[in-house]
Amino acid sequence: QVQVVESGGGLVQDGQSLRLSCTASGRTWDIASMGWFRQAPGKEREFVASMRWSGGSTYYADSVKGRFSISREKVKYTVYLQMNSLKSEDTAVYYCNAHHRLGADYWGQGTQVTVSP
Repeated sequence: QVQVVESGGGLVQDGQSLRLSCTASGRTWDIASMGWFRQAPGKEREFVASMRWSGGSTYYADSVKGRFSISREKVKYTVYLQMNSLKSEDTAVYYCNAHHRLGADYWGQGTQVTVSP
């Protein structure tokens, strides 16, 4: 089992920045990747960004490329999502995901990000 805990959400204005943090614990040696998803009211959960744990390759949704950046502290099994130039359409609950090498997904409880106009 892997436990995932996020932090760092909040209320900001259009154009401002926030950084989310996520730490995995438990059977972390089997994690293949970690990343972020988000779910806005009335919408399905969508992919935001991820990082392969071996090698560190990163992937982004088109909607956040150039504004968001995912990074990590490898030995701590911690990932960060630096969100710059935030827009009202970025308002959502952000969920951290730890993807197990055998296919299981582990999710955090979610952290609210609200961007006001």
